[in-house]
Amino acid sequence: MNALAAAVLTFVACFFLVPLLLAVARLLGLYVIVPERRCFVYLLFGKVVATLDEPGLHLLFMRMGWKAFVISWLGRRHVLDMRLDQEYLRSQPVNSEEGAPMGIGIWYEMFVSDPVSYLFKNTDPRGSLAANVSNSTVRCLSNLPLGNMLINRHSMSSTVRQEVSPKSHEWGYKLGSIYIRKVHFRDVAMTRQIESKVVNRLRQVTSAIKQDGANQVSIIASTAERQAAVEFAKAGAMRPQIVGAALEKISQDPEVAAAMFEILETQKTLSGESLITLLPPKATLLGELLASGEVKDVSDKSTIRTESHPEIP
Repeated sequence: MNALAAAVLTFVACFFLVPLLLAVARLLGLYVIVPERRCFVYLLFGKVVATLDEPGLHLLFMRMGWKAFVISWLGRRHVLDMRLDQEYLRSQPVNSEEGAPMGIGIWYEMFVSDPVSYLFKNTDPRGSLAANVSNSTVRCLSNLPLGNMLINRHSMSSTVRQEVSPKSHEWGYKLGSIYIRKVHFRDVAMTRQIESKVVNRLRQVTSAIKQDGANQVSIIASTAERQAAVEFAKAGAMRPQIVGAALEKISQDPEVAAAMFEILETQKTLSGESLITLLPPKATLLGELLASGEVKDVSDKSTIRTESHPEIP
């Protein structure tokens, strides 16, 4: 029972009494815990008593003396966020050297550098910094050549940062990195004209590429045809020489030459479209039949037309 009672008392002390005592100590101003990237500014009777910007546990009576015990009742505490913040200003109106209405989108970082100046030197440091960045952008980047405005963003960012930083630091709001993210045309009609010109130029380039390809194909085809014609001409010129050499070799044997010429003559005769009349020698009955009309050859299904001839003995 004693162990159980001790456990219950320990539980009550750890989860109820200790947090209650710490809350009373904080209420009396004995200590305060500053989170990371936070700053506590204490005011008493309109004056800054202490500024705590280091994270951790701070004993207020060691920093403020007797004022620590009344600061929670008679004073005021401001909690400032010291973390890095970002903002983006869209389409700041700028005119180029050529008179084109341009819009510049600028992105920048800022953080609280001096808590007291941030609280008391400007009622709206964030808005004042945005207005300062906008004015510096318009003042520094106006009348620049259009080509430089569209390309040299790094140098323009550095110019705006050098113009803004000293003034913003006086308000306790320090400017960090700054970068120009977007440069565009503000006039819609001008944008459409540029798009139309770009489309027409792309069409011209595409047509030129197609025409150049067609020309290259024509050159290759004509070159191939010319080379083929030359080779065919060479072959045609060499054919008589080859045929003559073959005939010369064949003519050395009279029997072979006679048989070859007979075959060629027969082949030439058969390949023609003229009518052929066959008269077998010493065949009186067949000659009369041939002289009387038409005789059909069953084997090759061709018709042989004959004319009347005198009887062959």
